[in-house]
Amino acid sequence: MVEIKTDASMDAMREAGRVVAQALEAARKAAGVGVSLRELDGAAREAIEAAGATSPFLGYRPSFAPTPFPGVLCTSVNDALVHGIPSTYRLRDGDLLSIDCGATLDGWTGDAAVSFVVGTPRPEDLALIESTRQALEAGIAAATVGNRIGDIGHAVHRVAEAAGCGMPLDFGGHGIGRRMHEDPHVPNQGRPGRGFPLRHGLTLAIEPMLMSGGGHAYRTAPDGWTLHTADGSRAAHIEHTIAVTDKGPRILTAL
Repeated sequence: MVEIKTDASMDAMREAGRVVAQALEAARKAAGVGVSLRELDGAAREAIEAAGATSPFLGYRPSFAPTPFPGVLCTSVNDALVHGIPSTYRLRDGDLLSIDCGATLDGWTGDAAVSFVVGTPRPEDLALIESTRQALEAGIAAATVGNRIGDIGHAVHRVAEAAGCGMPLDFGGHGIGRRMHEDPHVPNQGRPGRGFPLRHGLTLAIEPMLMSGGGHAYRTAPDGWTLHTADGSRAAHIEHTIAVTDKGPRILTAL
């Protein structure tokens, strides 16, 4: 069931989204060569707790997961697409890191992700991140009253295809509000004019995941959570929670 939010609810989600942005910024500032993924998780956890919020990631266990998720961040390195567990792995020069974070404040939830390179970047990694950012921007721009979910997926896929990047076709964004995952599903490909109609008050997490190898195949790590590109190519993941409004899309997870 899709819940259409009131203006007051969207404002409350903006405050939750601000906490997400602060936690991502704290983790990004803490990242560096030799820093462990678990330390980044600790930095984000402190930011979430300081804001009086809680993490919807911590302890989350969907049907596919063998264990509850142990962190407040998903930390995915290099060929990891999404859902990487914060471990004792220490970041190395040139690692491409994607960080996904959520926060719940006063009963409302935000969800966002960033990708960046630790230390000395490779040009191809910067190009991948830029293409992912452009795909997200295209998806957000399509999230207007009168369009449909298929318009968002179509916009995202066009950018990825033009960049020669692949995507995991059975993963995408989602509705969000009182819970992290709500209806509708927001695929990263679609047909214009098809799918759920976009109305004022619809809140969505839009999240392109691009794979530099150009393929769509992925594998699940032995931990049961982390998804890796099947061909070992690098991946990037960028996400915002947005609200569809009569005045255009509103980003709820910016600083």
